[in-house]
Amino acid sequence: MKGLLTSIITVLTFTGLQAQPQQTTPKLVVSLTIDQLRTDYIEAFSALYGEKGFKRLWKDGRVYRNAEFNFNNPDKASSIAAIYTGTVPTVNGITGESWLDISTLRVKNCVEDRNFMGNYTDETASASQLMVSTVADELKVATQNKGLVYAIAPYREAAIFGAGHAGNGAFWMNDNTGKWCGTTYYNDFPWFVSQYNDRKAIDFRMGSIIWTPSRPVADYKYLTSQWTQESFNYNFDEARKNKFRKLKTSPFINEEINYFLEDIFTNSAIGQDAIPDLLALTYYAGNYDHKSAMECALEMQDTYVKLDKCIGDLLDLVDKKVGLNNVVFFVTSTGYIDGDGPDLNKYRIPGGEFHLDRCAALLNMYLMAVYGEGQYVEAHNDLQLYLNHKLIEKKQLNLNDVLTKASDFLIQFSGVKEVYSSYRLLLGAWTPEIQKIRNSYNRDRSGDLILEILPGWTIVNANTPSDNKVIRKAYIPAPLVLLGGNVKPEIINTPVNIDCFAPTVARFMRIRAPNGCSSAPLANIYK
Repeated sequence: MKGLLTSIITVLTFTGLQAQPQQTTPKLVVSLTIDQLRTDYIEAFSALYGEKGFKRLWKDGRVYRNAEFNFNNPDKASSIAAIYTGTVPTVNGITGESWLDISTLRVKNCVEDRNFMGNYTDETASASQLMVSTVADELKVATQNKGLVYAIAPYREAAIFGAGHAGNGAFWMNDNTGKWCGTTYYNDFPWFVSQYNDRKAIDFRMGSIIWTPSRPVADYKYLTSQWTQESFNYNFDEARKNKFRKLKTSPFINEEINYFLEDIFTNSAIGQDAIPDLLALTYYAGNYDHKSAMECALEMQDTYVKLDKCIGDLLDLVDKKVGLNNVVFFVTSTGYIDGDGPDLNKYRIPGGEFHLDRCAALLNMYLMAVYGEGQYVEAHNDLQLYLNHKLIEKKQLNLNDVLTKASDFLIQFSGVKEVYSSYRLLLGAWTPEIQKIRNSYNRDRSGDLILEILPGWTIVNANTPSDNKVIRKAYIPAPLVLLGGNVKPEIINTPVNIDCFAPTVARFMRIRAPNGCSSAPLANIYK
């Protein structure tokens, strides 16, 4: 009886295994992250699209309409780092595009590294501040460095975190010259990139690039604006010193990435053998010149029209160079949008102005009144306050007591919704609301006190008024789309965390997930 039972179990097990679809390892994985892409905009503007871009993704792909970042305030750096590491800032170390260096009290960019020179740029950069491995790193380990990894993005943070620590190259557009640049942190700068810069770079074509609506203005009826817009016309060459910076916030940067990518396909071996390779691409779908949404309703709709065409062109290019049957596509978003401008006081929406510098000064005066003379608040940055730990130790004060008194004082400020101390985040009680704050906190790079401001309030930066931003807490739907690799087409409304991206990519390539990633890959995705 025991032998019969064992035989039955064995037969059922092998039958079940045989019933599973046999997945082949793709020659190439193309990961396309589109900065500030929104699911609601994709769907709202669908009547404006052709058949090869978004409509194809929605028809043939597996579409998760609500991919969520499970940490607070993602930006263009922390979101990309989370996507490729499969974990949150408290683990991967990238709390934002920049943070305050506690040792120098200066703001430090997340990829700044003076140990490495730039190629076609005076920027010095590396992935050394990324504290865990990425999908690209694990591919390099699994293939003994034979798998190729290239990352292309408008800005260096996305390129470097896409390429990881071990990629073959990370390329981004130079703000001042329009050349594709890189860093000596990676292998030798490829000859074909230098050749492209010397012969085909966008600075040779800048005079002919003028942005006007792709369709009749009457078609753009899906967003309204506070300002009447009859049309728009942007000549980037007239912007002089800022022309490349402005172009990088327009849909033309996506076209340029496609042009550059075609050159990489022609001159490299990516996607040409059985060893899987990775292309980590970043497009842009945010507001032009970082204006508020109220100022550029027509531009936003045209951005999606041009983006739709670029996605279609990318699919055609990859099909031509590698064959779509050998490729798996992933498309996702950075999950945030640029801050809106202040309300025009037209609709009487409650709000106010919050000045972090004044808040820091008043807190220091309060702590002096309680504990005696001294500079207790050492610095402030990005709604975070940094206390003077040496002074607190010298006065033999209990740090948690100081944090508690400071929190009780700060919560009384108009516009302050909540105050989180480092002690509360590290050792305090867990609640669902506090988890996202904890996930965004890193003990080496975050402040001692983190402020949360009420929606509708404007955070005022006295030094750079252009950086003023209005707080909004509205949910932003961001997509995650899988295409190819025998993936079952379906549109799914149930939210998924973006940390499932990295292990799912790893599963397709049959490699380990990144070492900081504890999430499972997406399930039930095959036909």
